[in-house]
Amino acid sequence: MTQNSTNQGPKIALFEPDIPQNTASIIRTCSCLGAKLEIIEPCGFLMSDKRFKRVVMDYMDEKEIKFYQSSKIFFESKKNQRIILMTTKASTSYTKFKFDKNDTILFGRESAGVPENIHKLVKFRLKIPMKDNKRSLNIASSVSIILAESLKQTKFI
Repeated sequence: MTQNSTNQGPKIALFEPDIPQNTASIIRTCSCLGAKLEIIEPCGFLMSDKRFKRVVMDYMDEKEIKFYQSSKIFFESKKNQRIILMTTKASTSYTKFKFDKNDTILFGRESAGVPENIHKLVKFRLKIPMKDNKRSLNIASSVSIILAESLKQTKFI
């Protein structure tokens, strides 16, 4: 089924991503599923990085990616929108949450998540339940899980 590109759908936001291959994989996922991607800078790599280019291939469409120069600018632009933070520190599972078609789903840095001040700016924090003693999933895998659930709930796929 092809997604209707005229409808606004969920957005994936990456907070200061630091692994080029993960960001490239997320770009491909968003491109294939029709989700907008938002990147909060600074990134821990250059978009010209060969590791990034190898994974992103020809899926990089800058019209589908919005860059924010800082988290301050990102949150100012979202003041009337719902932001959901995905974090291992949350107590609510994504399976117990009702996604909305215009949500922005925020993922932290692979190496450090998001700082405490960002946690304080969001009302909704969700986690992906995992087995005991497991620290976290790869961010690209996490984005795929959450984006698929959001699209399913909002009937975008």
